[in-house]
Amino acid sequence: MSETKYESKICSIPNSAENVYKVLSNLENLNRVKDLIPKDKIQELEVSADSIRMKVDGLGQKITLSIVERIENDTIKFGAEGIPMQANFWIQLKQIAPLDTRIKLTLKADIPFMFKMMLDKKMQQGLDQAADMLTQFPYNQWL
Repeated sequence: MSETKYESKICSIPNSAENVYKVLSNLENLNRVKDLIPKDKIQELEVSADSIRMKVDGLGQKITLSIVERIENDTIKFGAEGIPMQANFWIQLKQIAPLDTRIKLTLKADIPFMFKMMLDKKMQQGLDQAADMLTQFPYNQWL
């Protein structure tokens, strides 16, 4: 196994870090976009303020992502359970101007070497797509 770190591209959100943090640090806000999640990839989605539990296509079991640390207006860190490797994920925010907050997603995972080459491109694409998606949320409406 080798610990691998993936970082999304840095994206801009036209809102304050405080508003973005308030929305993203309460996972119940995912219920607002539940219908956009591909049902063929993710089933049995359960959401609480601090965790997401779901069955992911291909894993055959439920996984849980839980918030393990919050740094107000700055970082939200997640831990994962039910996956066949150790992994941590975090969202970083940096306010550049009153209505310009930059966001970056980072994933660290212990990926077996034989799977790393197969997963590298998909992991990077997934993080970049997730960062893009987070720029589209109507943060002011969700407060």
